[in-house]
Amino acid sequence: MGYTNTFIAVAEDCRAATGEVPIERAGSPTVASTQYAMLAAAPGQWTQEDVLLASSPQIRGRDIDEAELCRLSQEYFSQPRACLRASALPKTFGWGLHYDADGRITLHAVDSPEYARLRNDVSLTQLRAMRSSRSAS
Repeated sequence: MGYTNTFIAVAEDCRAATGEVPIERAGSPTVASTQYAMLAAAPGQWTQEDVLLASSPQIRGRDIDEAELCRLSQEYFSQPRACLRASALPKTFGWGLHYDADGRITLHAVDSPEYARLRNDVSLTQLRAMRSSRSAS
């Protein structure tokens, strides 16, 4: 399911000029805030599957033991899931996602030198995040 040696650039219709930190709503973690917290706190530690599972409604904000986590993971991934190209991080908040050779992810603000370097790295598969709007702008 996950990518390797890939850079996901912000969506064509992303309005963020820099990497913005997603805000929780009424003290409750959102999908975007959970994904950001994981990737910002531990760059290069998490895979796409780790991030998608942790930000899912069944798990987000809960303390879950290993057996329950395994059960929920099997249940969650038993159906097709959107990848992080559909995440609000690269669609709305201005974060590029770099997947290394092992599929581990690091975040890069759209206005950072590292984002520009990765965006121009011909050794990486270059993808864009999915657009937020359906119509061309």
